[in-house]
Amino acid sequence: MTKVTAEQLATARGCVLGLMLGDAIGATGGKVPASGTLRATSAGQLACFTIEGIIRANIRGTHKGNCHPPSVVRHAYTRWAALQGTAGIKRWKEEDWPDGWLAQVPALAARRGSAPATVSALQSQPIWGLEDSEWTSTGAHGLTRTLPAGLIEWWGPEPGRFAAEVAATTHGPEAADAAGVGATVIANIAKGQDVEKATELAQRECQSFVKVMTGLPLSPAVHSGRDRPRQAKVLAQLAPDARAASALAGAVYVALSFPNRAQLRDALSFAASVPHGKHVAAAAGAFLGAAHGVDALPVELVSRLELVWAADVLARDLLTEFVDGPSGSGYGDATDPHWWDRYPGW
Repeated sequence: MTKVTAEQLATARGCVLGLMLGDAIGATGGKVPASGTLRATSAGQLACFTIEGIIRANIRGTHKGNCHPPSVVRHAYTRWAALQGTAGIKRWKEEDWPDGWLAQVPALAARRGSAPATVSALQSQPIWGLEDSEWTSTGAHGLTRTLPAGLIEWWGPEPGRFAAEVAATTHGPEAADAAGVGATVIANIAKGQDVEKATELAQRECQSFVKVMTGLPLSPAVHSGRDRPRQAKVLAQLAPDARAASALAGAVYVALSFPNRAQLRDALSFAASVPHGKHVAAAAGAFLGAAHGVDALPVELVSRLELVWAADVLARDLLTEFVDGPSGSGYGDATDPHWWDRYPGW
Protein backbone atom coordinates (compact mmCIF):
# COMPACT_ATOMS: atom_id res chain seq x y z
CA MET A 1 0.00 0.00 0.00
CA THR A 2 1.59 3.27 -1.10
CA LYS A 3 1.57 6.41 1.00
CA VAL A 4 1.72 8.64 -2.09
CA THR A 5 -1.26 11.00 -2.17
CA ALA A 6 -3.38 11.67 -5.25
CA GLU A 7 -2.39 15.34 -5.10
CA GLN A 8 1.33 14.55 -5.01
CA LEU A 9 0.95 12.17 -7.92
CA ALA A 10 -1.02 14.66 -10.02
CA THR A 11 1.56 17.40 -9.37
CA ALA A 12 4.63 15.27 -10.06
CA ARG A 13 3.21 13.66 -13.19
CA GLY A 14 1.95 17.04 -14.38
CA CYS A 15 5.37 18.62 -13.88
CA VAL A 16 7.34 15.88 -15.64
CA LEU A 17 4.92 15.20 -18.48
CA GLY A 18 4.33 18.94 -18.90
CA LEU A 19 8.07 19.44 -19.29
CA MET A 20 8.24 16.65 -21.86
CA LEU A 21 5.26 18.04 -23.75
CA GLY A 22 6.74 21.53 -23.79
CA ASP A 23 10.06 20.11 -24.97
CA ALA A 24 8.38 18.26 -27.85
CA ILE A 25 6.20 21.22 -28.85
CA GLY A 26 9.23 23.46 -28.61
CA ALA A 27 10.98 21.28 -31.19
CA THR A 28 8.16 22.02 -33.66
CA GLY A 29 8.41 25.78 -33.23
CA GLY A 30 4.81 25.75 -32.05
CA LYS A 31 3.55 24.22 -35.31
CA VAL A 32 2.44 20.84 -34.00
CA PRO A 33 1.75 18.33 -36.79
CA ALA A 34 -1.74 16.86 -36.91
CA SER A 35 -0.50 13.33 -36.38
CA GLY A 36 2.59 11.30 -35.64
CA THR A 37 5.03 10.94 -32.76
CA LEU A 38 6.11 14.03 -30.86
CA ARG A 39 9.81 13.51 -30.27
CA ALA A 40 11.86 14.59 -27.29
CA THR A 41 14.98 16.69 -27.67
CA SER A 42 18.20 16.31 -25.71
CA ALA A 43 16.61 18.56 -23.05
CA GLY A 44 13.83 16.07 -22.40
CA GLN A 45 16.24 13.15 -22.46
CA LEU A 46 18.49 14.82 -19.88
CA ALA A 47 15.50 15.64 -17.66
CA CYS A 48 14.71 11.92 -17.55
CA PHE A 49 18.24 11.15 -16.40
CA THR A 50 18.05 13.88 -13.76
CA ILE A 51 15.09 12.12 -12.16
CA GLU A 52 16.77 8.73 -12.41
CA GLY A 53 19.91 10.20 -10.85
CA ILE A 54 17.94 11.69 -7.95
CA ILE A 55 16.33 8.33 -7.23
CA ARG A 56 19.67 6.53 -7.36
CA ALA A 57 21.29 9.17 -5.15
CA ASN A 58 18.64 8.65 -2.48
CA ILE A 59 19.07 4.88 -2.67
CA ARG A 60 22.83 5.18 -2.35
CA GLY A 61 22.51 7.54 0.62
CA THR A 62 20.01 5.23 2.31
CA HIS A 63 22.09 2.08 1.88
CA LYS A 64 25.66 3.34 1.94
CA GLY A 65 25.49 6.63 3.83
CA ASN A 66 28.36 8.23 1.90
CA CYS A 67 26.75 10.13 -0.98
CA HIS A 68 27.13 13.43 -2.81
CA PRO A 69 23.79 13.63 -4.69
CA PRO A 70 24.85 16.15 -7.39
CA SER A 71 27.70 13.83 -8.36
CA VAL A 72 25.32 10.89 -8.62
CA VAL A 73 23.09 12.92 -10.94
CA ARG A 74 26.12 13.93 -12.97
CA HIS A 75 26.94 10.24 -13.27
CA ALA A 76 23.45 9.78 -14.72
CA TYR A 77 24.37 12.25 -17.46
CA THR A 78 27.39 10.11 -18.35
CA ARG A 79 24.99 7.20 -18.94
CA TRP A 80 22.97 9.39 -21.28
CA ALA A 81 26.11 10.44 -23.15
CA ALA A 82 27.30 6.82 -23.40
CA LEU A 83 23.96 5.77 -24.86
CA GLN A 84 24.32 8.57 -27.39
CA GLY A 85 27.66 7.16 -28.50
CA THR A 86 29.51 10.30 -27.41
CA ALA A 87 33.29 9.96 -27.65
CA GLY A 88 35.48 10.46 -24.60
CA ILE A 89 32.98 9.34 -21.96
CA LYS A 90 34.43 7.33 -19.08
CA ARG A 91 33.02 3.83 -18.73
CA TRP A 92 32.24 3.26 -15.08
CA LYS A 93 32.06 -0.50 -15.51
CA GLU A 94 33.51 -2.75 -18.19
CA GLU A 95 30.35 -4.86 -18.36
CA ASP A 96 26.65 -4.14 -17.92
CA TRP A 97 27.04 -0.39 -18.13
CA PRO A 98 25.13 1.86 -18.63
CA ASP A 99 22.98 0.07 -16.07
CA GLY A 100 19.45 0.55 -14.76
CA TRP A 101 16.18 0.25 -16.66
CA LEU A 102 16.29 3.73 -18.18
CA ALA A 103 19.38 2.84 -20.21
CA GLN A 104 17.28 0.20 -21.98
CA VAL A 105 14.86 2.75 -23.50
CA PRO A 106 15.78 2.93 -27.21
CA ALA A 107 14.60 6.52 -27.73
CA LEU A 108 17.17 7.76 -25.21
CA ALA A 109 19.95 6.55 -27.50
CA ALA A 110 18.64 8.62 -30.42
CA ARG A 111 20.48 11.84 -31.21
CA ARG A 112 17.94 14.65 -30.78
CA GLY A 113 19.95 17.84 -30.87
CA SER A 114 23.10 18.70 -28.98
CA ALA A 115 23.91 19.56 -25.40
CA PRO A 116 27.41 20.94 -25.97
CA ALA A 117 28.11 22.32 -22.50
CA THR A 118 27.01 19.11 -20.80
CA VAL A 119 28.96 16.90 -23.19
CA SER A 120 32.09 19.05 -23.02
CA ALA A 121 32.07 18.98 -19.22
CA LEU A 122 31.61 15.21 -19.12
CA GLN A 123 34.43 14.71 -21.62
CA SER A 124 36.92 17.08 -20.02
CA GLN A 125 36.38 15.95 -16.45
CA PRO A 126 35.08 12.40 -16.39
CA ILE A 127 35.20 12.10 -12.59
CA TRP A 128 33.71 14.75 -10.33
CA GLY A 129 35.91 15.27 -7.28
CA LEU A 130 38.23 17.60 -5.45
CA GLU A 131 39.59 19.01 -8.71
CA ASP A 132 36.20 20.52 -9.65
CA SER A 133 36.36 22.77 -12.69
CA GLU A 134 34.67 26.12 -13.08
CA TRP A 135 32.27 25.82 -15.98
CA THR A 136 31.09 28.88 -17.85
CA SER A 137 28.09 27.91 -19.99
CA THR A 138 24.92 29.98 -19.51
CA GLY A 139 22.85 27.60 -21.67
CA ALA A 140 19.23 26.67 -21.02
CA HIS A 141 19.91 22.95 -20.54
CA GLY A 142 21.19 23.84 -17.09
CA LEU A 143 17.62 24.91 -16.27
CA THR A 144 15.33 22.57 -18.16
CA ARG A 145 16.96 19.31 -17.16
CA THR A 146 16.97 20.20 -13.43
CA LEU A 147 13.40 21.45 -12.92
CA PRO A 148 12.10 18.09 -11.62
CA ALA A 149 14.46 18.51 -8.65
CA GLY A 150 11.87 20.93 -7.27
CA LEU A 151 9.61 17.97 -6.56
CA ILE A 152 11.83 16.80 -3.69
CA GLU A 153 10.61 19.76 -1.60
CA TRP A 154 8.16 17.33 -0.01
CA TRP A 155 11.07 15.48 1.63
CA GLY A 156 14.20 17.62 1.65
CA PRO A 157 15.06 21.24 2.41
CA GLU A 158 16.17 23.68 -0.28
CA PRO A 159 15.56 21.75 -3.50
CA GLY A 160 16.61 24.90 -5.33
CA ARG A 161 20.08 24.77 -3.85
CA PHE A 162 20.31 21.12 -4.87
CA ALA A 163 19.19 21.95 -8.43
CA ALA A 164 21.80 24.70 -8.62
CA GLU A 165 24.49 22.29 -7.47
CA VAL A 166 23.42 19.78 -10.13
CA ALA A 167 23.47 22.44 -12.85
CA ALA A 168 26.90 23.60 -11.66
CA THR A 169 28.41 20.21 -12.48
CA THR A 170 28.41 21.27 -16.15
CA HIS A 171 27.27 24.92 -16.33
CA GLY A 172 28.34 28.31 -15.02
CA PRO A 173 26.93 30.37 -12.14
CA GLU A 174 24.19 32.14 -14.08
CA ALA A 175 22.71 28.89 -15.38
CA ALA A 176 23.04 27.34 -11.93
CA ASP A 177 21.18 30.29 -10.43
CA ALA A 178 18.39 29.91 -12.98
CA ALA A 179 18.16 26.20 -12.19
CA GLY A 180 17.92 26.95 -8.49
CA VAL A 181 15.22 29.57 -8.89
CA GLY A 182 13.27 27.46 -11.38
CA ALA A 183 13.29 24.37 -9.16
CA THR A 184 12.18 26.53 -6.22
CA VAL A 185 9.24 27.77 -8.28
CA ILE A 186 8.27 24.11 -8.83
CA ALA A 187 8.69 23.42 -5.11
CA ASN A 188 6.42 26.30 -4.19
CA ILE A 189 3.80 25.20 -6.70
CA ALA A 190 3.94 21.71 -5.18
CA LYS A 191 3.17 23.30 -1.81
CA GLY A 192 0.01 24.83 -3.21
CA GLN A 193 1.05 28.29 -4.44
CA ASP A 194 -0.05 29.64 -7.80
CA VAL A 195 2.66 30.43 -10.33
CA GLU A 196 2.84 34.15 -9.54
CA LYS A 197 3.15 33.65 -5.79
CA ALA A 198 5.52 30.71 -6.28
CA THR A 199 7.78 32.91 -8.42
CA GLU A 200 7.73 35.85 -6.03
CA LEU A 201 8.65 33.61 -3.12
CA ALA A 202 11.35 31.77 -5.08
CA GLN A 203 13.22 34.98 -5.88
CA ARG A 204 13.55 35.73 -2.18
CA GLU A 205 14.16 32.20 -0.98
CA CYS A 206 17.12 31.70 -3.33
CA GLN A 207 19.06 34.79 -2.28
CA SER A 208 21.13 32.76 0.19
CA PHE A 209 22.89 30.86 -2.61
CA VAL A 210 22.53 32.64 -5.97
CA LYS A 211 25.67 34.27 -7.34
CA VAL A 212 24.43 36.25 -10.35
CA MET A 213 20.63 36.43 -10.25
CA THR A 214 20.40 38.56 -7.15
CA GLY A 215 17.49 40.81 -6.19
CA LEU A 216 14.23 40.16 -8.00
CA PRO A 217 15.39 39.02 -11.45
CA LEU A 218 11.97 37.76 -12.55
CA SER A 219 10.02 40.89 -11.69
CA PRO A 220 9.88 42.11 -15.33
CA ALA A 221 8.41 38.75 -16.36
CA VAL A 222 5.87 38.80 -13.54
CA HIS A 223 4.80 42.38 -14.25
CA SER A 224 4.58 41.75 -18.00
CA GLY A 225 2.53 38.60 -17.48
CA ARG A 226 0.12 40.60 -15.37
CA ASP A 227 -0.03 43.78 -17.49
CA ARG A 228 0.87 42.72 -21.05
CA PRO A 229 0.02 39.03 -21.44
CA ARG A 230 0.22 36.88 -24.57
CA GLN A 231 2.34 39.25 -26.66
CA ALA A 232 5.02 37.59 -28.79
CA LYS A 233 7.08 40.77 -28.84
CA VAL A 234 7.20 40.86 -25.05
CA LEU A 235 8.15 37.19 -24.84
CA ALA A 236 10.92 37.68 -27.39
CA GLN A 237 12.27 40.57 -25.31
CA LEU A 238 12.22 38.52 -22.11
CA ALA A 239 13.83 35.51 -23.84
CA PRO A 240 16.13 37.02 -26.46
CA ASP A 241 18.62 34.14 -26.47
CA ALA A 242 19.18 30.54 -25.41
CA ARG A 243 20.43 31.32 -21.90
CA ALA A 244 18.91 29.53 -18.91
CA ALA A 245 17.97 32.86 -17.35
CA SER A 246 16.10 33.85 -20.50
CA ALA A 247 14.22 30.57 -20.68
CA LEU A 248 13.21 30.96 -17.04
CA ALA A 249 11.94 34.52 -17.51
CA GLY A 250 10.07 33.53 -20.66
CA ALA A 251 8.46 30.54 -18.95
CA VAL A 252 7.22 32.65 -16.06
CA TYR A 253 5.73 35.14 -18.53
CA VAL A 254 4.00 32.37 -20.50
CA ALA A 255 2.62 30.67 -17.40
CA LEU A 256 1.18 33.95 -16.13
CA SER A 257 -0.16 34.88 -19.56
CA PHE A 258 -2.17 31.65 -19.79
CA PRO A 259 -3.32 31.00 -16.22
CA ASN A 260 -6.30 28.73 -16.96
CA ARG A 261 -5.90 24.97 -17.25
CA ALA A 262 -7.85 24.91 -20.52
CA GLN A 263 -5.21 27.18 -22.08
CA LEU A 264 -2.25 24.84 -21.62
CA ARG A 265 -1.89 23.81 -25.25
CA ASP A 266 -2.14 27.43 -26.39
CA ALA A 267 0.45 28.42 -23.80
CA LEU A 268 3.04 25.93 -25.05
CA SER A 269 2.43 26.73 -28.71
CA PHE A 270 2.83 30.42 -27.93
CA ALA A 271 6.03 29.78 -25.98
CA ALA A 272 7.53 27.79 -28.86
CA SER A 273 6.64 30.39 -31.47
CA VAL A 274 9.41 32.90 -30.70
CA PRO A 275 12.98 32.50 -32.00
CA HIS A 276 14.43 31.07 -28.76
CA GLY A 277 11.23 29.54 -27.48
CA LYS A 278 11.99 25.82 -27.37
CA HIS A 279 13.45 25.91 -23.86
CA VAL A 280 10.81 28.42 -22.78
CA ALA A 281 8.15 25.89 -23.78
CA ALA A 282 9.80 23.09 -21.79
CA ALA A 283 10.04 25.17 -18.62
CA ALA A 284 6.55 26.60 -19.04
CA GLY A 285 5.22 23.07 -19.47
CA ALA A 286 6.80 22.05 -16.17
CA PHE A 287 5.32 25.06 -14.35
CA LEU A 288 1.83 24.72 -15.80
CA GLY A 289 1.77 20.94 -15.51
CA ALA A 290 2.71 21.15 -11.83
CA ALA A 291 0.21 23.94 -11.20
CA HIS A 292 -2.79 22.30 -12.86
CA GLY A 293 -1.96 18.61 -12.51
CA VAL A 294 -1.56 15.90 -15.06
CA ASP A 295 -5.25 15.84 -16.01
CA ALA A 296 -4.93 19.34 -17.48
CA LEU A 297 -2.47 18.14 -20.13
CA PRO A 298 -4.11 17.60 -23.54
CA VAL A 299 -4.48 13.85 -23.93
CA GLU A 300 -4.35 13.98 -27.71
CA LEU A 301 -0.83 15.40 -27.50
CA VAL A 302 0.52 13.64 -24.42
CA SER A 303 -0.44 10.27 -25.89
CA ARG A 304 1.81 11.02 -28.88
CA LEU A 305 4.91 11.79 -26.82
CA GLU A 306 7.83 9.55 -27.67
CA LEU A 307 8.99 9.31 -24.04
CA VAL A 308 5.58 9.44 -22.36
CA TRP A 309 5.86 5.99 -20.78
CA ALA A 310 9.42 6.49 -19.52
CA ALA A 311 8.68 9.96 -18.16
CA ASP A 312 5.50 8.84 -16.42
CA VAL A 313 7.26 5.89 -14.81
CA LEU A 314 10.01 8.19 -13.58
CA ALA A 315 7.55 10.66 -12.07
CA ARG A 316 5.74 7.87 -10.24
CA ASP A 317 8.97 6.20 -9.13
CA LEU A 318 10.37 9.49 -7.80
CA LEU A 319 7.41 9.70 -5.43
CA THR A 320 7.58 6.01 -4.59
CA GLU A 321 11.27 6.24 -3.69
CA PHE A 322 10.90 9.14 -1.29
CA VAL A 323 7.52 8.21 0.21
CA ASP A 324 7.64 4.42 0.38
CA GLY A 325 11.36 3.56 0.21
CA PRO A 326 10.83 0.29 -1.68
CA SER A 327 14.52 -0.70 -1.63
CA GLY A 328 14.49 -0.85 2.16
CA SER A 329 17.36 0.28 4.38
CA GLY A 330 19.51 -0.88 7.26
CA TYR A 331 16.40 -0.71 9.40
CA GLY A 332 13.88 -2.39 7.12
CA ASP A 333 13.59 -4.93 4.34
CA ALA A 334 12.90 -4.08 0.72
CA THR A 335 9.25 -4.12 -0.27
CA ASP A 336 10.23 -4.37 -3.94
CA PRO A 337 13.00 -6.93 -4.54
CA HIS A 338 13.65 -5.54 -8.02
CA TRP A 339 13.99 -1.86 -7.08
CA TRP A 340 17.79 -1.96 -6.68
CA ASP A 341 18.16 -3.60 -10.10
CA ARG A 342 16.06 -0.84 -11.66
CA TYR A 343 17.90 1.94 -9.79
CA PRO A 344 21.35 0.63 -8.75
CA GLY A 345 22.67 2.75 -5.89
CA TRP A 346 26.30 1.70 -6.08
